[in-house]
Amino acid sequence: MASESIDVYRSLADEEIVAEIEALAAPLQGARVLHLSATAQGGGVAELLPRLISLKRGLGIEAEWHVLAGSEAFFDLTKKLHNGLQGMDVELRPDHHSLYYSTLEANVEVFTRDWDYVVVHDPQPAGLIGILDGRRTGHWIWRCHIDTSTPNPKAVEFLAPFMGAYDMSIFTLEDYVTRDLVGGRTAFIYPSIDPLSPKNRALAPPEARQILATRFGIDSSRPLMTQVSRYDPWKDPLGVIDSYRRVKERVPTVQLALVGNLADDDPEGAEYYATAVEYAGDDPDIHVLSTLDRLSDQPLTHALEINAFQSGSDVVVQKSTREGFGLVVSEAMWKATPVVGGRAGGIAHQIEDGVSGYLVNSPEECADRVVDLLQDPKLRREMGARGRKVVRDRFLTPRHLADYLRVFRTF
Repeated sequence: MASESIDVYRSLADEEIVAEIEALAAPLQGARVLHLSATAQGGGVAELLPRLISLKRGLGIEAEWHVLAGSEAFFDLTKKLHNGLQGMDVELRPDHHSLYYSTLEANVEVFTRDWDYVVVHDPQPAGLIGILDGRRTGHWIWRCHIDTSTPNPKAVEFLAPFMGAYDMSIFTLEDYVTRDLVGGRTAFIYPSIDPLSPKNRALAPPEARQILATRFGIDSSRPLMTQVSRYDPWKDPLGVIDSYRRVKERVPTVQLALVGNLADDDPEGAEYYATAVEYAGDDPDIHVLSTLDRLSDQPLTHALEINAFQSGSDVVVQKSTREGFGLVVSEAMWKATPVVGGRAGGIAHQIEDGVSGYLVNSPEECADRVVDLLQDPKLRREMGARGRKVVRDRFLTPRHLADYLRVFRTF
């Protein structure tokens, strides 16, 4: 993986944060840092890590990223764990334990060298710390990106035996802390978006709308509301369609785009995508897109397409009912597109209701706020500008990098 200088952010971040990063990193030069996650593409973690790791390398830290290898059955199990930690009732059988252990045992080759810091992302690789036992080295940190505020007890019981061995547990919000999932000390870190990535680089709205028209058949002369997310029940794609139908009663020309990739570690995604397609019916103004249908699965092209939807839409919706953080909210706000988000998890930490966006609790509320924005271009511009400033101040890569360096310095 490449290394990159923090200097590339000097034009986008305050000079103070860049200077702080350099000071924090100086004593860590030569430190060996390993990040472990479940997939190399298709989720927020996979988008965050490449830039963070390349910047750490540019600061003289030996950072690497290992992605778990596993069967479809393993990732089906870990999706159950993910859903269970977010509160869903899931079935976890004794044979699931043996599948989990055997898959993680097959991934221990990365520990043939010593590491100073190991950052384990979410439940999929969490059990490696127990499997390695006396063979592990360095400080182990569990980074939980999901909402574990009201977890299903069966999911907690499955993971709890491993968690006490961790030196630190990092959550996105204090509300997400569940005692049996905490190892060692706790810390709290917001995720971030990368303003230099193809998905978040400046894309003029006319260019974005041209992409939407030529590649996806979106009518650029008519209003567009869009949700960009995985296809799963927590993102509530059916509720978004309900909201759209209410909006259409008052804004008959509106179009809806549901846009989502199908992640490698999410076997249920195709099922929920098919459900959304069926629920949309034969309405020609509803575009349900995925990497199975018209949305590219090539990383650079895919990123450009997502950028086009977020930059070229009149309103972006993220009507999640549970959400670890929801980086797609910051992505759209960075592009000065107003966002209507579900009052769930980290979304409420990105949007100040009525100021930098809107927070809603139902399809009806969502529809009302979308109509407000579609009918008031001045409100859209002002809210979009305030949202972009929030992201610049709080949710860009340099702040996130500094948070990780502070954590490493605490050991």
